[in-house]
Amino acid sequence: MARAVTTRHKTIATAAAWIVALLIFFPILYTIITSFKSEQEAIQGFNLIPSGTFESYSEVQAQSGYFKFFLNSVLLSVGSTILALLVAIPAAWSMAFSPTKRTKDILMWMLSTKMMPAVAVLFPIYLIFRDTGLLDSRIGLMVMLMLINLPIVVWMLYTYFREIPGEILEAARMDGASLWNEIIYVLTPMAVPGIASTMLLNIILAWNEAFWTIRLTTTDAAPLTAFISSFSSPQGLFWAKLSAASTLAIAPILIMGWFSQKQLVRGLTFGAVK
Repeated sequence: MARAVTTRHKTIATAAAWIVALLIFFPILYTIITSFKSEQEAIQGFNLIPSGTFESYSEVQAQSGYFKFFLNSVLLSVGSTILALLVAIPAAWSMAFSPTKRTKDILMWMLSTKMMPAVAVLFPIYLIFRDTGLLDSRIGLMVMLMLINLPIVVWMLYTYFREIPGEILEAARMDGASLWNEIIYVLTPMAVPGIASTMLLNIILAWNEAFWTIRLTTTDAAPLTAFISSFSSPQGLFWAKLSAASTLAIAPILIMGWFSQKQLVRGLTFGAVK
């Protein structure tokens, strides 16, 4: 009897999870469906059956340099992730293995910065970028994306590093390892799964970042988020072309997320259950 109840609960929980997942995914699904409609079909109203035309994709490719935006997205995501790891690994090492009374406070403060509305600091950051010549530059955006995602990267690496026995690092020190040798040759190889999960998550966050990429770029460093926004005009939104542009922009990161979902889930839940 108890087993039957457990099975029923599992079935209900699974069905509820699928319903929630479909609700979350539905906007993306409808965007993909709309991308295969003509403009006339797209504005007629809700319809889940497209005509199957590739007209919008052809027009998007003809009107814009998609691959330039795609290349910028790749460079910005990968570049900001490398910068974030270079800063976060020593920081997380320090907090995990040489904690102070304020370590938890610092971590909480770092995380709290993610809750701050980005628009609150838009004006000073825009002025800094303008005066230093970093507007519409890849380097400037890489640094910006690194800074906004750094709290999450440090938190995730800190959680991983806390799971590594300190005795291993002490043994390395007794063998004469310097601080950097300890981080590079002992700690980092042991934390490769955690670093890989953190890297994947940071790439996704950087790829999806729209607020800063749209406001700090115009043409040269504009990524796919700016590519999507370019399909809105004073004449209105062109739904089918906008959906085609959105599908082209999210397709690479959706495919990457699908193949790396196990690593991402592990990275986000690591250390949550002891």
